[in-house]
Amino acid sequence: MKEAVAEARRAKRADAAAADAAACAEKIAEMAPEDRALAEKVRDIVTSVAPDLAPRTFYGMPAWSKNGKVVVFFQAASKYKVRYATLGFQPDAHLDDGNMWATSFAVTAIGPAEEKLIRELVERATS
Repeated sequence: MKEAVAEARRAKRADAAAADAAACAEKIAEMAPEDRALAEKVRDIVTSVAPDLAPRTFYGMPAWSKNGKVVVFFQAASKYKVRYATLGFQPDAHLDDGNMWATSFAVTAIGPAEEKLIRELVERATS
């Protein structure tokens, strides 16, 4: 909750976009090395596929939003002491596929196949 309160305060500042981007970068820098490497790769993919998404934090996690609404976020494995990081998509992501579709993915490594899938998901999410 502390993270959410800090995010709400940041949003009211005149330089909110710059403050949000700095907070996102700071959260990634604070991560354990394994999580940081994954988060940096996700950041690079999201930034290249959807440069219109704005970096910010979402409950203390790196996230990217459009029109103030989070579309995609990265949750470090160490945040909840679990064995894998999570790449998640919020309801504003356009991933709808029939009556049921995935909105979060376990991530332990990002190789060429995973990068391709993340690129496709972000493209669909922002279309």
